Amino acid sequence: MSDPMNVLAPEHRRLRIGDAWRDAAGGATFAVEDPATGKTIAEVADAGVADGLAALDAASAAMAEWAATPPRQRSELLTATYRALIGRSEEVARLITLEMGKPLAEARGEVAYGAEFFRWFAEEAVRVEGRYNTAPAGGYRILTVPKPVGPCVFVTPWNFPLAMGARKIAPALAAGCTTITKPAAQTPLTMLFLARIMEEAGVPPGVVNVVTTERAGEVVSALLADRRTRKLSFTGSTEVGRLLLRQAADNVLRTSMELGGNAALIVCADADLDVALDGAMVAKMRNIGESCIAANRIYVEEPVREEFTARFTERMGALSVGHGLDDGVDVGALIDEAAVTKLDELVADAVDRGARVLVGGERPDGPGHFYPPTVLVDVPEDARMLRTEIFGPVAPIISFTSDDEVMAQANDTEHGLAGYVFTRDLRRALRFAEGLETGMVGVNRGLISDPSAPFGGVNQSGIGKEGSHEGILEYLDVTYAAIDLP
Repeated sequence: MSDPMNVLAPEHRRLRIGDAWRDAAGGATFAVEDPATGKTIAEVADAGVADGLAALDAASAAMAEWAATPPRQRSELLTATYRALIGRSEEVARLITLEMGKPLAEARGEVAYGAEFFRWFAEEAVRVEGRYNTAPAGGYRILTVPKPVGPCVFVTPWNFPLAMGARKIAPALAAGCTTITKPAAQTPLTMLFLARIMEEAGVPPGVVNVVTTERAGEVVSALLADRRTRKLSFTGSTEVGRLLLRQAADNVLRTSMELGGNAALIVCADADLDVALDGAMVAKMRNIGESCIAANRIYVEEPVREEFTARFTERMGALSVGHGLDDGVDVGALIDEAAVTKLDELVADAVDRGARVLVGGERPDGPGHFYPPTVLVDVPEDARMLRTEIFGPVAPIISFTSDDEVMAQANDTEHGLAGYVFTRDLRRALRFAEGLETGMVGVNRGLISDPSAPFGGVNQSGIGKEGSHEGILEYLDVTYAAIDLP
């Protein structure tokens, strides 16, 4: 097994600020571990407030020139980044697996997905349009001009260390904004590698800054308190999102918040069970279940409950668990010990309330943060796992007998990110698609993420959209000029 760390030289494990790779003030560092072994794989710079503000200095200094850069030139730089990522896909994927834990096949998929944001927004960069028209009452003209909002602060999660940054950086650069990204402390290496790739692709200094830190609260708070920051985009828990929204309110920042989910996956009796099983496996087990759009609650209509449960349990039990870089591994390590403990507690709570474990349910011995694919049935409505994001390979199955019943259960949550429905009845599918209180619905498919589609939730699952044409609008303000023509 080659060492994925060979692709990221020690000098590129530091902060990327302006035109330099630099140590944190005072030289502080923190350790990054391989979650499959618990061993340290790298030390990276641990930024403080002064470092964060230095990054904002760089982003602010570069803002005017980058905003004035011709859209075609910005587009070509994004295209160059896309090509570089695809050309170095295997290196990036192995680095993702090493620091995050997902199987290598999943990491390769993330690279392809993340790279696609750069290609999509390279195309969008040259299609930002205003308008010019006669006022309805006549006598003057209305001119609207889109403008970049200004320097942006991005706070990204550990579960998709490349894609979540790409989903923010690409539209921001396409719109003409400069950026500061604070990646999760568990997975900073991939974002540093992306910054290196973008530097090599020719993105000017100060446009893409990366600040790694274990002191996220104080660093991000200082950035949000500075009037030069004009946009915050965050992907993470609803709890942290609420806190950041409060801080962003002081300077009335533009915000995009992609927060927690509690997705219901509904299997109707008229569904093609082969399609439903394939979809459920993807929706539950993509990224080891560590996904905000993962199927959190699986509802199966009573006539097919027994068959679906048996077949789903068999497939879950057949998945292999191990180090993500090893051949044949389906389920890698969870991100840290807290994630494993959470799953243990959720399963124990459900069992205490009457649920039965059909497969899995006990963490294995040995090093690393592993948890086996687990299926539970007879899960009562008051079980904690039905009320919180599981974020792991644990699947509760609940039966239902009517559409109204399951719709009410699916919508009985503060979240509203994603939902899934499997049925061969078009009218039934449309009723669920319109009735589920979510920002996204998968109909007869378990994979819904696509750079060309607007990703985002409703209720306490977030604000704004990422991807698609809507994604670039999050980084644009509109100036309106009334032009007198007597």
